[in-house]
Amino acid sequence: MKSRLILMRHAKSDWTGEHCTDFDRPLTARGQKAANKMGIWLKQQSYDFDRIVCSPAVRARQTCQHVLKKLHFSHSRVIWEPAIYEASLKTLITLIDRHSQNVRTLLMIGHNPGLDQLLCHLSIDPPAVNQSGKLLTTAAIAVLEYDHGGITTKPHQARLRYFIRPKELNFSNIH
Repeated sequence: MKSRLILMRHAKSDWTGEHCTDFDRPLTARGQKAANKMGIWLKQQSYDFDRIVCSPAVRARQTCQHVLKKLHFSHSRVIWEPAIYEASLKTLITLIDRHSQNVRTLLMIGHNPGLDQLLCHLSIDPPAVNQSGKLLTTAAIAVLEYDHGGITTKPHQARLRYFIRPKELNFSNIH
């Protein structure tokens, strides 16, 4: 059986709130729509999520909440991991090692530049950047698959099965 590590960057957040700290920035309307769209895509894949680990930053938390609604996954089963916020590659590797034990499908929702670095570290296949030269754009999802032995953080051991950005999906009537 294959194991999966799914990386998702938080959706588009609001930079206009002068009273907000970076940690407290909420999603924009566009971000909410993208998070819903990506939640629908995840549901269509029929993954059986063992665990979801998410940054507690407002934009990541809101992204997760939109995804959870589409997946019908309980909020009580999410691990809100403070160390994901502003995490280095080394920290993210430590977190995956901690949260992937006895797990076949793990979803991690977090931030760049850490997630970009993690994706490049784990993937056998070089991920593609967009026209602007960006890798994990807001609300993008990378699905990494492992053939045997579960999820590992050793370099270049995972196959990049899917790499999806919200702009690449065409669903009508997204709410």
